[in-house]
Amino acid sequence: MDTIVITGASSGIGLETARILTNHGFNVLGIARCEAKCNRAKERILSENPDAKITFFVADLMQQREVVRVAEEITFYLDKNCNGKLYALINNAGCVRSWYMTTDEGYEQQFALNHLAGFLLTYKLLPALKKAQGRVIITGSKSHKGIKVRWDDVMLCHRYNPLIAYKQSKLCNILFAKGLNDRYAAAGIRAYVVDPGLVNTDIGNKETGGLVNFIWALRKRHGVPPAVPAKTYAFLCMQKPMPEGLYYYLCKEKKYSGQVTSENANRLFELSERLCDIRYEEVEMV
Repeated sequence: MDTIVITGASSGIGLETARILTNHGFNVLGIARCEAKCNRAKERILSENPDAKITFFVADLMQQREVVRVAEEITFYLDKNCNGKLYALINNAGCVRSWYMTTDEGYEQQFALNHLAGFLLTYKLLPALKKAQGRVIITGSKSHKGIKVRWDDVMLCHRYNPLIAYKQSKLCNILFAKGLNDRYAAAGIRAYVVDPGLVNTDIGNKETGGLVNFIWALRKRHGVPPAVPAKTYAFLCMQKPMPEGLYYYLCKEKKYSGQVTSENANRLFELSERLCDIRYEEVEMV
């Protein structure tokens, strides 16, 4: 039975993706920060499918120490139960903020959770992905288009704009996927970005306020149910051989920003490695 890790799996797109994948016989390891929500999500999945293989891990991926801890717990689980193999990693956890807020490391929170958390978690689980010749799937957004990375102030410490911070984090998502493919496609690992479109979830109402909270409350009413984009994650998990594309919407490959180049991907990799104090090339690819 192939194992898939999903972050942000207790609600929204992550929960619906977990539900679909367990129904298709995958063993799903979900990560979310609220234990009560994890328990409710597990109960819902098992109520619909008593044979579902679903396990939850609790971690606040906003903080790097939590990413490292949960990665170690998952690695232990994989070594014990799955021959050390991870079929797929879905980096779905994300956030929206109304104002400048930082993590314990001092990093802007949208950049930290939307990009760095997945960057660090993928690094920690890379040997398990290599053993399975697995795939990495990242939740992106069409909002990555029409923007450039602010290399001189990537945290937007000066003149903070929450929308620009969000858009930049989504551009970083697809640059990360591009960088992974450049480095590891030859080893059998493939990375993808899913544009879920406008979805009726609470992402814009969590720890936000004022205008962001109000606008999202209005916008999400026009969004599709999370089960709609969840089908694209399942599609990318189940396709054999693995698709060659990078950016997908409604199970179809789509065009992406011209900013997505190997040069920019390499620059982001180097910056992210410094911010996480890691080096991808040092991972032992057994």
